Amino acid sequence: MNSGKFVFTQVFDLVHPQQFHRCVALHDGNYKTKTFSCWSQFLCVGFGQLTFPESLREIEVCLNSRGAQLYHLGWSDPICRSTLADANHHRDWRIYSALAQGLIRRARRLYQDEPLAADLEETVYALDSTTIDLCLGLFPWARFRPTKSAIKLHTVLDLRGSIPTVITITEGKRGDVRILDELLLEAGSFYVMDRGYVDFQRLYCFVRASAFFITRGKRRLKYTVLESRFVDTATGLRCDQLIRLGYGKSRQDYPEPLRRISYTDPATGKHLVFLTNNLVQPPLVIAALYRSRWQVELFFKWIKQRLRIQHFYGNSGNAVRTQIWIAICVYVLVAIVKKTVKSRLSLTTILQILSVNAFEKVPLAQLLAETASAPDDGNISNQLTLNY
Repeated sequence: MNSGKFVFTQVFDLVHPQQFHRCVALHDGNYKTKTFSCWSQFLCVGFGQLTFPESLREIEVCLNSRGAQLYHLGWSDPICRSTLADANHHRDWRIYSALAQGLIRRARRLYQDEPLAADLEETVYALDSTTIDLCLGLFPWARFRPTKSAIKLHTVLDLRGSIPTVITITEGKRGDVRILDELLLEAGSFYVMDRGYVDFQRLYCFVRASAFFITRGKRRLKYTVLESRFVDTATGLRCDQLIRLGYGKSRQDYPEPLRRISYTDPATGKHLVFLTNNLVQPPLVIAALYRSRWQVELFFKWIKQRLRIQHFYGNSGNAVRTQIWIAICVYVLVAIVKKTVKSRLSLTTILQILSVNAFEKVPLAQLLAETASAPDDGNISNQLTLNY
C-alpha cells in the first residue's frame, strides 16, 4: 500500500504553515472561528481552482465523497457549502493577497536565472490589465456600463518565469495609466507597456527613480530631433533618434531628451515606434524587450482559461477578490512545483496532471517524470503556452 501523501496535499504543503498563520493573524482571519478555519477555506477554494468544479455545491459533494480521507487531505470536519460561502463573504481577502505575495517572492527566487528575450542582467517587467465581465444583476457593486458590471486586473509581470509581482483589482472603468501612480519603481529595471500608459508626467517618474520604460509612441506625436544614429535597415530598423517633445505641456511634463526607435517587424511587416528613456541599449534589444511584453497577454489567457476567475462562487466584492487571490496562489504554486521537481513540462500540462491525479498517492516528481517521458506540446521555454 502506498502510504505517501495525496497529490493535492503535496501541492498545498508547499505553503509554509508559519507564513500562512502570519497572514491570518495580520487580518484576524480566525476571529471567533470554531471549526472552519482560514486554512480549510483556502483548501476548499484552492481545490476549486485545481479541479474546476462549477459551484460550491460541487466542491461540497466532491470533497465529502472522500469520507475518511478528508482528514488526510487537510480538513478536520465535513465540508458545508453554506459555511464556505459565509467565509468567502466575510473573511478578509487581504489574507490571501498577503499569502500570494509571499509565494511570489519564493517563486521569483526560483526563476531568477531564467533567460530573457535579450541578454540583460536587469529585471524586466511587463505592465498590462485585463477586464473580467460580470453580470450587473449579481454584481451591482462593480457597475461598469449601464448594462453590465466588470472588474479589472492590473498586473506587473516579471518576465523571468512569467511571475506576477503586483496585481491590483479595481473597478472596470478605472484607466490603466493610473496604476503608474501606485508602482514602487526599482532602479535599473525595465518596465515594458503599451501606449495606453503614455502619460509624460507619469513617465518622467521613471527618470527620477533611475528606472527605464519602453512603450509605444502615439500617433501625431510632436517632437524635435536632436540626434539621429546609424541603423542597419536590413534588421527592420528604420531610425534611432534622440528627440525632445514639442508641445509646451508635454515638454514641461518630460523636460529631458527621449529616445525614439522606428522598427518594422520583418516577419509580419508591422511598423512600430518605441519610446524609451534608455539611451544605451542597442535598438534591437529595445524591440526584443517590447516583443516579450506578449508574455503578460499569455498570462491573462492562461489564468482565464485554466483557472476559475470568470465564474465566481460568491457575489460580494470580498468573495470575488478572495477567489482571484487564491487563484493567483494556485498559479504560483504550480510554478513552484515545476521548479521544485525540475520538470520540463509546461504549466498547462502540469496543472492538467495535478487536477486529474489530485486524490492519488504518488510523489510529485515521479508523477510528472512519468508524464514527461511521453511527447509534450513541444515548447518548453514558454511555460504559458496554451493548448487549443
